[in-house]
Amino acid sequence: MIGAGIVLLAVGVADLIRLYVPSRGRAGAYAVAALVVLIGAAGADAVVWAFVAVAVAAVWVLATPGSAGGRAGLWPLVAVAVVAFVAVAFDGVRLDQGPLGESWPADSPLGAVSLDVALFVLGAVVFLSESGNVVVRAALRGGDVAADAPNALKGGRLIGPLERVLVFALTVTGAFTLLAAVLAAKGIVRFPEISRDSDLGTRAEYFLIGSLVSWVTALGAAFLLWWGTSV
Repeated sequence: MIGAGIVLLAVGVADLIRLYVPSRGRAGAYAVAALVVLIGAAGADAVVWAFVAVAVAAVWVLATPGSAGGRAGLWPLVAVAVVAFVAVAFDGVRLDQGPLGESWPADSPLGAVSLDVALFVLGAVVFLSESGNVVVRAALRGGDVAADAPNALKGGRLIGPLERVLVFALTVTGAFTLLAAVLAAKGIVRFPEISRDSDLGTRAEYFLIGSLVSWVTALGAAFLLWWGTSV
């Protein structure tokens, strides 16, 4: 499971660097982030997965659109998902978690939490933030939604990450009733804006595609966590 967590963390950090670091210093930031991932993974006895994660993150940045432009489709997300599934299938939650695992607190207010699970949760949360936005943008550009549709509904760049993290957290904690209420509330809040759509349903299409892709991404991360702790 730690391999999947490192991969998601590396991709998520790469997208955060792409978003917040000016292009002039971006190469250096990528190099520092890769070095930190490698050192941290070595302490968790997962250095092989760190090299895989750095390679996957590099391909992700080259293949996916940034804040503007690009039409990569969803194949980079599929590639990341395949690598994460393979990592979970091969590792699960390891008994030997390296030098860092020996000093990791065995108990928490939520119960026993291993280093593998903690790193996966961290990686999932980081990935679901800006990388989730990248996935949604790629899905919208890959379809027939109008190019100016993202401007039709405001606040998605902030609401999206919060929504995905909330869906992930509610799913892994089994709060399905609350999860259903949250998803329904989003539709209710957005309904007045969508109902005023005068552009042949573009706003409704944008809302539905973006929401479904966002939810599926969060649910996929939650499934990986459930599967990894079950194998």
